[in-house]
Amino acid sequence: MDILFEYFLRIEIFILVLVIVILKSSIIFVPQNRAYMIERFGKYQSTREAGLNFIIPFIDRIGADRSLKEQAVDVPSQSAITRDNISLSVDGVLYFRVLDPVKASYGVDDYVFAVTQLSQTTMRSELGKMELDKTFEERDVLNTNIVAAINEASGPWGIQVLRYEIKDIVPPQTVMEAMETQMKAERIKRAQILESEGDRQAAINVAEGKKRSVVLNAEAEKEEQVLRAQGEAQAIIAVAKAQAESLRMVGEAANTVEGQKAIQLDLATKAIEAKAAIAKESSVVLLPDSGNDAASMVAQAMTIINSLNKG
Repeated sequence: MDILFEYFLRIEIFILVLVIVILKSSIIFVPQNRAYMIERFGKYQSTREAGLNFIIPFIDRIGADRSLKEQAVDVPSQSAITRDNISLSVDGVLYFRVLDPVKASYGVDDYVFAVTQLSQTTMRSELGKMELDKTFEERDVLNTNIVAAINEASGPWGIQVLRYEIKDIVPPQTVMEAMETQMKAERIKRAQILESEGDRQAAINVAEGKKRSVVLNAEAEKEEQVLRAQGEAQAIIAVAKAQAESLRMVGEAANTVEGQKAIQLDLATKAIEAKAAIAKESSVVLLPDSGNDAASMVAQAMTIINSLNKG
């Protein structure tokens, strides 16, 4: 009885172990951003993505494990010839990801190696279309052209190239020396141009200063002349007003009897003084025919004044 119980116990343990093994073989856990290619009898059956998945034990198996994450691969340094026949040593970094894990598993043997080789050949081809100077100036354009060419060729592999970055472009030593000489000459040229521009600007500033000084001097002289003319005009006006006032006062005084007598006395005095001055200057003295000459002169002058007053 004990032997029979022990026999059945062993059978139960064996069955339990077998069930555990079968369950463990039929359950697979796929990590995030990964894909398992399931093969049944060596033929592709399905693609299992992240999460809990079941397969048939001993019949289905995991044929390939593909990462769906973005991957970065170093592109080894290689020699390339530019359009102007300059040999360059170029390396870079390729960024890509798997879009179709089935094509990446069964469309190509090693998709990483394949896309790396394709990037090298594409880079050589694109560099051959450009001159040396353009390779340094238009590196972004070169990267974009390489990505477009690789994506066009890697479509059957289920690969998408996101970007390609050139790390180093190393020309031959002789070309580097020539470029250094050219850069030095360009720096000297720019320095000379800047110096000449500085001298030119300084000369312009000096000329502008002199011009401004001349203009200011001319404006100051003009203002001075205007002020002087205004002063002279005001002085003339003031003198004319004073003379007019004096004449008015003389005329008012002349209309009186006393004024007429004062005028007669003044004219007689001036006539006597004039004859006295003539007598001093000349040795010949002309005496009037009549002793009443001075009185006649005064009478004539008074007649003229009276006629002017009447007018």
